[in-house]
Amino acid sequence: MYKKGSKKYGLNQPQNTAEQAGTPLQSKKLTTSLEENIALFKSMFKDDQTLITREFQNKTVKEAKCCIVYISGMINTEVVNENIIQPVLCNNMEEDIDVNNLLDALMKKVIVSNEVKSETDINNMASSVISGDTLLLLEGYDKGLIIGSMGWEKRSIHEPESSKVVRGPREGFTESLMVNLSLVRRKIKNPDLKFKFRELGERTHTSICICYVEGLAIEEVLSELEQRLNKIKIDGILDSGYIQELIKDAPYSPFETVGAFERPDVVASKLLEGRVAVFVDGSPFVLTVPFLAVENFQASEDYYNNYIFANINRLIRGFTAVTSTTIPAIFLALVTYHQEMIPTPLLISFSSSRQGVPFPTSLSLFIMLFIFDILREVGTRMPGPVGQAVNIVGTLVLGQAAVQAKLVSAPVIIITALTGITTLININIIGSTIVFRTFYLLGASFLGIYGLLMCVIVMYLHMMSIRSFGIPYMMNSTRFKNHDGQDAWIRVPWWDMTLRPKIFTRDLTRLVSNKKSGNKNK
Repeated sequence: MYKKGSKKYGLNQPQNTAEQAGTPLQSKKLTTSLEENIALFKSMFKDDQTLITREFQNKTVKEAKCCIVYISGMINTEVVNENIIQPVLCNNMEEDIDVNNLLDALMKKVIVSNEVKSETDINNMASSVISGDTLLLLEGYDKGLIIGSMGWEKRSIHEPESSKVVRGPREGFTESLMVNLSLVRRKIKNPDLKFKFRELGERTHTSICICYVEGLAIEEVLSELEQRLNKIKIDGILDSGYIQELIKDAPYSPFETVGAFERPDVVASKLLEGRVAVFVDGSPFVLTVPFLAVENFQASEDYYNNYIFANINRLIRGFTAVTSTTIPAIFLALVTYHQEMIPTPLLISFSSSRQGVPFPTSLSLFIMLFIFDILREVGTRMPGPVGQAVNIVGTLVLGQAAVQAKLVSAPVIIITALTGITTLININIIGSTIVFRTFYLLGASFLGIYGLLMCVIVMYLHMMSIRSFGIPYMMNSTRFKNHDGQDAWIRVPWWDMTLRPKIFTRDLTRLVSNKKSGNKNK
């Protein structure tokens, strides 16, 4: 059920733990000479002027000759100065410090930090320094202390631009892995919430975290996810999109089988349904698996508003997803092959608007939809105010000029505008919408309404054949039983949503009681 063809994905070479962690930075080891150890780290970071080494010595104990190693811009300087350097320099160590075991004494009695550990592996030391920790080396010891001092600049927590809500939390994930994990931990205050850390990327050594709720997540899905992650061999992971593409089912499909979300409340709700999340350091988008088709039309605000209003909005999203792909093809099929299906006054209007237009309707639609996609992309890439101006001016000016110049007919402009508006409602599936809209247009241009129907059948057969980590992609889309219909195309009231989706979790009970609360008129 969970088997995946490895050749398709380019992941057909399993790796062991050593390969997964990447090539060792150095095979050398620390010595008991402080000068040699400093020279060793300088040689490892040759031509890297961000590496800082600071030597200092306690005024009363000559054996306490130390050196700290860190990367400039990655540490909190106040932590280093006040918790490491100052205690070592100013502490009178003659009375209560055992000079024969000075390194342990510094760790337990002198250094003021809640994150200190002894380390002998030089590769771990180098990785910690690169990550923002400070390494303390001591004369006479072939090991060092790794002290937590991360303090680089981070983006503050803001509401995600891609998923704004009128009602609901305003928090969004940032590029900091630990900040993102804390945002989810604040919402699920339960020891069953588990975190598994690992690194990916032969050169970047990017930290990722697998998150799930023990007792809810299906073990087969978790095991399959770990296996796919173990098979990834790539130089660098700069965003969760790298992993999303490498672990997805149906790699040549325009549909995503791995979800990506920027809101902590959404990810927390997925975890509570038994899904598994993947956090990637440096990315504000968190991946969730399994991911189904109906999730494209669900918004976090649906669960904060009245369920009647939420269901109307959800049905609108589903309706516009269909119309954004089929409106141009239906219009083309009717005016080209099936004019008898159009009322006579409307057909006369269409014919009069076509007077003097040199291009056929099919070519006009392709051109105008392509121009609209260009304007949409320009509006996305340009700065906010400039992008909005480009969209408005481009749409109005180009559309009006094209009609007056008799390059396209007015109905084509109307169809293009309706298609563009309905496409932007479901921004998460805009890629697959454009692909199937073009596919439907090609079918309608050759065979009319029959070509469109054939393309629709092919599309639905393709969607029914896709799986996401062993779960059918169209699950909950066609069945409306207790487990499947409570939160699919519509959302039932919270007092009736007592069951979790049975395909995702081992614990089906969502609420202990389903009794309606509130005052009743007597």
